[in-house]
Amino acid sequence: MSALPPATYDGRTVLVTGGGTGLGKAIAAEFARLGANLLLLSRDEKHLASAQAELTGLGGEVRTATCDIRDPQRIAEVFAAHGTADVLVNSAAANFPVPAEDMSPNAWRAVVDITLTGTWFMTREFGRRHLAAGTAGSIVCVGASYAWTGGPGFAHSSAAKAGVKNLVETLAVEWGPYGIQINGLVPGLMPHEDMTADIREGLRTAGPGPGPGARQPALRVGLPRELGWAATFLASPYARYITGHTLVVDGANWQRRGVVSPPVVAVREQLGRGPFRPEIRREGPP
Repeated sequence: MSALPPATYDGRTVLVTGGGTGLGKAIAAEFARLGANLLLLSRDEKHLASAQAELTGLGGEVRTATCDIRDPQRIAEVFAAHGTADVLVNSAAANFPVPAEDMSPNAWRAVVDITLTGTWFMTREFGRRHLAAGTAGSIVCVGASYAWTGGPGFAHSSAAKAGVKNLVETLAVEWGPYGIQINGLVPGLMPHEDMTADIREGLRTAGPGPGPGARQPALRVGLPRELGWAATFLASPYARYITGHTLVVDGANWQRRGVVSPPVVAVREQLGRGPFRPEIRREGPP
């Protein structure tokens, strides 16, 4: 089943970053089922080869390119080699849990540079080419609900995703007059192979009592293809008047509140870390 009429994306090219695995691949699959030609980007050639084999035959042509989205020169090379896509899906991101006080400068840069700066580099290149050609385009940026709420244990990722959400809202106004729409898309708990280790371990060791699905207001976890259905709608002709919006697909989980708040457990304790031991660090020469 698909969410839109067959052939909605016939003859159109959809570029998906992080398209070799996980939710990026699931999103790409739904575009393919509607006839799209795919261009999948990843840093990992093995992931790309596997995804290409899996998605070929669902719809149009499936091409791949290795690309570190932190490198604007490489991004420009990919666009030059493959042409300007009709739809850009920014799915690539980096994330791992760490108490803020333990976070190294490199850890901060790694997550922010991929999640926010890389998304900006991809979006800028896509937008510039459509602006120069005078053509319309659609952009979908995969976000996170802690862009609104904050994310204890994920200061780097939540700050980056908040930046992505703001980028969506800003560019919707700037580029709207030129026919370029941009929206955000936030997944809920949708088990897949790219889940961070803490989430995977939490699902594995849920222990006695209700399972992960029963802990969501919808009483189930989501399916990755449900995110794909939402993405294909947002980038389709049926959603051309929707721009600057972030759609949350999580069964209302991010809005859940208890009548009585549970006890607060410090992030360090949740992650199994002992007391913070400050170290004297010198940044640069003494």
